[in-house]
Formats: sequence, structure tokens, C-alpha cells
Amino acid sequence: MNRGLIERWVSPPVRRLRAYHVADASGLVKLDAMENPYTWPAPLVSEWFERLRHVAINRYPSPESEELKSGLRRYAGMAEDAPVLLGNGSDELIQIIAMTVTGPGRTILAPEPTFVMYRMIAEVLGFRFVGVPLRAEDFALDADATCRAIAEHQPAVVFLACPNNPTGNLFDRLAVERILAAAPGLVVIDEAYHPFAGETWLHDVYRHENMVVMQTLSKAGLAGLRIGMLFGPAEWLEEINKVRLPYNINVLSQASAAFILEHADLLREQTAQIRADREALYQRLRELAGIVVWPSRANFLLFRTGKGARAVFDGLREQGVLIKVLDGAHPLLRECLRVTVGTPGENERFITALRRVLDSA
Repeated sequence: MNRGLIERWVSPPVRRLRAYHVADASGLVKLDAMENPYTWPAPLVSEWFERLRHVAINRYPSPESEELKSGLRRYAGMAEDAPVLLGNGSDELIQIIAMTVTGPGRTILAPEPTFVMYRMIAEVLGFRFVGVPLRAEDFALDADATCRAIAEHQPAVVFLACPNNPTGNLFDRLAVERILAAAPGLVVIDEAYHPFAGETWLHDVYRHENMVVMQTLSKAGLAGLRIGMLFGPAEWLEEINKVRLPYNINVLSQASAAFILEHADLLREQTAQIRADREALYQRLRELAGIVVWPSRANFLLFRTGKGARAVFDGLREQGVLIKVLDGAHPLLRECLRVTVGTPGENERFITALRRVLDSA
């Protein structure tokens, strides 16, 4: 093909990017994507199938997803009239937030390392992206450096992942308050891992005119449905909603999510189990020689190995266990890997495989 056509018409920021890579997990213990490893009981699955039998897939979905929104407000503990906007996962919400405030010479800012989509979406849309390094020793938010960067670059949006991915830590609330006070534009608190964190900014969302809070059902067990939600002042959500594509939540996702939210206790039981399993896995990793592991308030653990992260990743994969290698993604993630908390059996397979890899290195 004539590369001249590509170079003429594909924007330079897009040509510089690499597509988001999702590893093939066929036949492997899948501990790379922060998914809930637990399924639903068979009777509940049968009840769900019965509900789906009555979904009219020949019709467009409800454009505002009102039934689902009501269930999400109850699940989140928000008032029945709380403004909420739904996205096809958090990724779409990040994209439409950025599209809402796009303009020549504008900046998006986030602490780094963090969720890669903040930078990727910003650069595709023509923003300048400013990453402010977290503190090297504990990945804490450097509020002084962040506020200096805000004063210098005047970002349209600041993204703060709480807990942060891939480090797993919560940011200090006073530090976040300082950033909210300093930011001239919108501050997005991304709580994708809120079911595992034990605290939330959701009930502070109306104290700040420049703050919205983003959550998702993906980590709670509905990753395949792609349901993200954005809470915040009605004035902000009305503007962001203008950018949202119509019918962005399909009928099967709306019906399925509304159904399982009627059984929200199951999701809460599963996430409580994952939190307990996380602490057990953290202790097991701490016992391994040559491993440094950081505490987590999410459903994954970040750890560093002195044996070479890529060699450890390859060794685990050869033994049928897939995790995420982060070495090279950011200087602070040198020789780091990330493992999702699985079932007790999956966690045991991971630890056994890791011991073998470390012993043979």
C-alpha cells in the first residue's frame, strides 16, 4: 500500500501511538486484567437468561438508560435524583470528558504512572499531556509538584485514579483537596476500583464545582457488559452528555446490569472475598525472597523482582499463568509486574509457579 496516503491523512499523534494490546489468555490462568474471577450461581444465571428472553433486540436501547440509572444510584448509595451519566465502560467516559473540553493548546494532567488511557486519549485528541511523577518510594501523590504543574500548565482536566492503577494505592485526601483547590478546570476522580478500596469521594461530589467521580461495574464482576458511570454536578454532566453518542449502552448490557443490581449483595460478597484473598496473596508474596510487593486497595498487587521482570513474566506464562509485565512502561515501574487477585486456587497456582521461576533463575 502507498504509505503516502496514511502519512497524509492519519494524524501524527495517531501514527505515533501503538494500539492498546490485550494478551491472548487462551489456556492460561488469567491474572492480567483486574477482573472478578467469580461467576454467578446456576439458578441466578437461569433467572438472568429468562430476563433476557424478553429483551427486544430489534429496537434501539433506552437512550438515557433510566431503569439502569436507578439501580446504579441505589448501588452507589446516591439519591434517586442524583445526576449520573453512563458510558460504555470508563474508557468512553474518559474520552467524552476530554472531547467536551477540547481546544487549541489545551492540556490534560495526571500523576504517573497511572492508567494509560488518560495519556492515550489526550494525545489522540490533540491535547498536550503532562504527567507528574508520583513519589518513588511509595507511589504517593506529590501534591507540591502537582500544584506547581497545575499553575504552570493550567490543565483543562486533571485525572486522579483513586485507587491508582497500576500502583494500587489511594491518594491522601488532603493532597487531593489541594489539587481540587488549585485546578482551574475539571478534576476527575476515577474510582474504577472503589469496591476494594474501603472509601470513596462519591459523597463529596457536590462540595466542589469542578469535581466529578467516575466508577464502573467492570471490577465488581461485570467487565463484559462495559458499564461506566459518572456522578457530578448537573451542569457538568449536561455538557458532557452532549458529546455522548446516542444508544451507547446496548439493550443486553442495560437489561443484564439492571438485573444483577437487584442482587447486588452477590457482588458485594464476591468483592469482600477478593479483598480477603488480596491480603492473603500479599502476605504470600512478602515471604518470597527477592520480591518487593506494595500494599493495595484495589484487586491487584504490584511487585518488583530482582530476577528480571520479563524473564519472570515469560517463566510464569510457560507454566500457564498470565500476569502483566510493567517494566518499561514508566521509569518508576522498573522490573515491576502486576498480578490480579484470582480465586484461592488461581492464586496458589501463581505462587507455586512464581517460586519455581525464582528458584530456577
